[in-house]
Amino acid sequence: MHKNWLIALLIGGGLILWMASGIIFGEPPETDHVTLSERNSERKAKGQVHIAQVRAEVRHAQPRKRFLTLRGRTQSKRMVDVKAEVAGKVVARPIERGARVLQGDLLCQLALDDRQVALIQMQAALKEAEIEHAGSQKLKARGLQSQTAIARSEATLESARAGVRRAELNLERTRIVAPFDGVVESLPLNVGDYATNGSLCATVIDLDPMLIAAEVTEVEVGYVQLGTAVSGSTSVGAEIQGRLTFVGKQSDPLTRTYSVEATVENADYAVPSGLTTSVRIELNEVLAHKVSPALFGLDDAGAMGLRLIDKDNRVVFYAVEVIEDTAQGAWVTGLPNKVDLITVGQEFVLAGQLVEPIYVDAQDNPNIKADSVSRASRVLEAEALNVDLAEPTTVLSTAPVGNIR
Repeated sequence: MHKNWLIALLIGGGLILWMASGIIFGEPPETDHVTLSERNSERKAKGQVHIAQVRAEVRHAQPRKRFLTLRGRTQSKRMVDVKAEVAGKVVARPIERGARVLQGDLLCQLALDDRQVALIQMQAALKEAEIEHAGSQKLKARGLQSQTAIARSEATLESARAGVRRAELNLERTRIVAPFDGVVESLPLNVGDYATNGSLCATVIDLDPMLIAAEVTEVEVGYVQLGTAVSGSTSVGAEIQGRLTFVGKQSDPLTRTYSVEATVENADYAVPSGLTTSVRIELNEVLAHKVSPALFGLDDAGAMGLRLIDKDNRVVFYAVEVIEDTAQGAWVTGLPNKVDLITVGQEFVLAGQLVEPIYVDAQDNPNIKADSVSRASRVLEAEALNVDLAEPTTVLSTAPVGNIR
């Protein structure tokens, strides 16, 4: 029993001595950690300020046509439901759906029935009225005819003429014809059907010229003008060219947009109605800069823009407007005509910050640009990772191409 207590005491004493050794012989406690920002603030107070290096290019504005891109649809200029004006049995229908027709071509032929006979009867009545009126005129010349009889004969003659014209119209209406050149879209009546007054014979669509209908916002409507050139393509890849022929003056109460229409030639009827179409309306000419979309940034207010360098080598932020986006770059407005554009390192500098720009003509010295971009990226990435500003960094070389290592 005493032996067990002795072993326990020895083990406990050893643990106490082991823990006490860490306090007595251990490392002294760390002092308060000084952050990197505190050290940099201290250096700034002593005048030891690090100036970031950025790559920059001198850019000049170029004249550029401004375009308004809209999403619209093709729309036939007119579509008419051609209906019967008299009743009768359909005895002929010489055309089929999809056929191209000219103005006056026969669509449906109705039975004549007694309309031809009625015309002959009216013609005979007219001839009789003409003879009676001629006799009344002779009697009037001799003073043997009263004014009342003369007026009655004239009324009878005019009534007979009207009857002939009515009979001729009823006979003509048995021929239902195309009102204009176009395409037959539907043919509800077949041979043998009985058409009543108002029955639909055919639907004819005018596809030449074709209309492109779209909507513009209340901000954009002030830029579009009648007669402006319009270009674009349909959803099936057909290219279109035309002119703006209508600009609405009353906005839609729900969308607050204005209707616009362009007229394009479609003599071969290759463009059908109802296709989704992307159109570009040519606006005014402006001075613009072509830049890479990768250079865009945002300010504190969320406005999109570019970072430039002013005459004092300080970063300035300009909000820009993209007027055209191409495969080669974006065309923007809102910048001065001549700018010093930061092309490498714009992500790591802020407006008002003093920088050391390195200017290289990218077109004349592509090798310098490629090598400098790589090294500038390494320098700026090192700063972004909070590397101590006092530590040495690689400085971008401005030596000729042959001296770069």
